[in-house]
This record gives sequence, structure tokens and C-alpha cells, in this order.
Amino acid sequence: MNTFADLVGVFTGFIALLVPIIFSLTFLVIAWGIIKAWVINGGDESAVSDGKQIAFVGVIALVFMFGIWGILNILKGSLGW
Repeated sequence: MNTFADLVGVFTGFIALLVPIIFSLTFLVIAWGIIKAWVINGGDESAVSDGKQIAFVGVIALVFMFGIWGILNILKGSLGW
């Protein structure tokens, strides 16, 4: 790493690796909420409610992340990066 541009390149490469991992983990949280709500604890109303809440929060987080990712890609494209 000789220049600041090299350092920025390292950080952007690291972030580019983290983004798919974070999206995957969020999807797994949604799947776990659904499985917990209807497959594992189908008869227990409080457990179903907890599973629904986990799935709902996961969906909201995924929508938020896709929105931020899309806005950043639009900015990136408009700035010519």
C-alpha cells in the first residue's frame, strides 16, 4: 500500500465481500423466523407471534438494505465510478 487510493481500494474490496454475507444472513434470519413460527411451534400462539415478529423485522431490514444498496449504486453510476 503506497498510496491513499490503494488503502481505499482495500476497504472497498472488504466492503464488497461483506455485502453479500450480510444479505445472506438477513435472509437466513427471515427463514428462521418463518420456520420457528409455523414449522417448529405451530400450535403455540406466543411462539408463532415471536416467529412472525422475527420474520417481519428481517423483511424490513432486507428492504432497507436493498434500498440503501440501490441508492448507493445510483450515486456511484452518476458520479462515474
